[in-house]
Amino acid sequence: MTTAIPKQLKVALNWINSELGNSPDTVTRMFTPSGTDSVSVGVVYIEGLVSMDTVNGRIIHTLMDAPDLGDQKPLNCDGYFRFLKEKVVSVGRIAELSTSEEMLTALLDGYTVLLIDGCTSALAAQTPGGAKRSVEEPSSQTVIRGPKEGFTEDLGTNISLIRRKIKSSKLRFVQFKIGQVTQTDVVVSYIEDIANAKIVDEIQKRLESIDTDSILESGYIEEFIQDRTFTPFPTLLNMERPDSIVGGILEGQIAILVDGTPFVLLAPVTFNRFFQSSEDYYQRFDIASFLRIIRYGSFFVSMLLPSLYIAISTFHQEMLPTTLLISLAAQREGTPFPALVEAFIMELTFEVLREAGVRMPRAIGSAISIVGALVIGQAAVQAGLVSAAMVIVVSFTAISNFVIPSLSMATASRLIRFGMMILGGTFGLFGIMSGLMFLLIHMAGLRSFGIPFLLPISPVSVKNLKDVFIRVPKWAMTTRPRLISDPQSSRRQAPGQKPAPPDADHATGGESE
Repeated sequence: MTTAIPKQLKVALNWINSELGNSPDTVTRMFTPSGTDSVSVGVVYIEGLVSMDTVNGRIIHTLMDAPDLGDQKPLNCDGYFRFLKEKVVSVGRIAELSTSEEMLTALLDGYTVLLIDGCTSALAAQTPGGAKRSVEEPSSQTVIRGPKEGFTEDLGTNISLIRRKIKSSKLRFVQFKIGQVTQTDVVVSYIEDIANAKIVDEIQKRLESIDTDSILESGYIEEFIQDRTFTPFPTLLNMERPDSIVGGILEGQIAILVDGTPFVLLAPVTFNRFFQSSEDYYQRFDIASFLRIIRYGSFFVSMLLPSLYIAISTFHQEMLPTTLLISLAAQREGTPFPALVEAFIMELTFEVLREAGVRMPRAIGSAISIVGALVIGQAAVQAGLVSAAMVIVVSFTAISNFVIPSLSMATASRLIRFGMMILGGTFGLFGIMSGLMFLLIHMAGLRSFGIPFLLPISPVSVKNLKDVFIRVPKWAMTTRPRLISDPQSSRRQAPGQKPAPPDADHATGGESE
């Protein structure tokens, strides 16, 4: 239900104060501008959400020094309203408000509202301000080579970071307000004619269907719009780096920006996207391919190494060399627990240390996690609770987990690891292979906004394999990923750009013997 703006200025100001609970940060001021003796104007804003320099210099000061109306006096309400909008208020963005609810929304969005006595309309002047974090290097996704800027909690800043990298008139930003209480701004960004229109419509449809009290972080949006809920694998990618988001947008993906968080969502995504780093495209293709293969290997090590150790040491000792088998048997001679219990104790201990290192103050968090792991591991071996080989396996597994670029995929491998340990300790290698088959079938059935999660591996797309396990040179990446981008705009660059070495005459300056 909408309410008209009261004609009497004092009534309107009192209504605003009442609706905002007479909050001390709500500033209302009523005065008679220069150039007229018959019109009263009210200025309302919320401290902390506006720039005081803009309010004082561009609004209040200009109203105080408004030009004389001359022969136009006395103007009626509507005439003075147009006069303020067109000749007095020197702010870039101005909106006309016709309801009281629009006034409150504008105030809470950082606008300054101007009311005129006797008018049922109001002006909202954009005066954003308040404390904001400056653009800094991302703390969760660091690179050696590449841009050092990261998204912030301010939506306007994040939009500008994308706009500076994509100077195209086809770049689109569609804004939503989600959350009945928080009224959080959510923006969908994509490039028209490159992004798949059906996927864009589906994302917007799912965002419009969200009916909740609050959206405080992009994780809220992720849980509302993802295709499958009960899966350990993430079907949306969250990134803190503008260059990574821009790279996805240029391939036809859609970015979802949420006000109040530096983590931007990217959809749709496939399994291989979680192992790609923005740094892969700033280095030589052979180095990038080598590092990417290491990431895939680290993922499988993080997921399977403890379960393989448990299965082999418990059921399949004949697979080990005799010398190694004797060494492991000697280490386990005094341990009171079976390998499965031993591995669970060490894994849970390391997870506790990891969480403690994250939650502790930054100055001592890293010291607690590293020293705690060393001290507890050494003490456990000397006390005969676990074997030295188990400490090595758990430590290398934890290190491999940190190699995965995406934290959400690294967390998925940690969850899967415990299930694999149970299968390996119960059924041996048969249980591990059964678990892998189940995971493969599960992943083959996953979709990210209708796009197969294992694309281009399943279904197979040979053209798209050039940026999965290895990265081919940039001159060979002539097309965008199939199904994700618009089929009519699949080509991203001209073919035939492979560099050719100069001929002998050109290289020697035309001199030959």
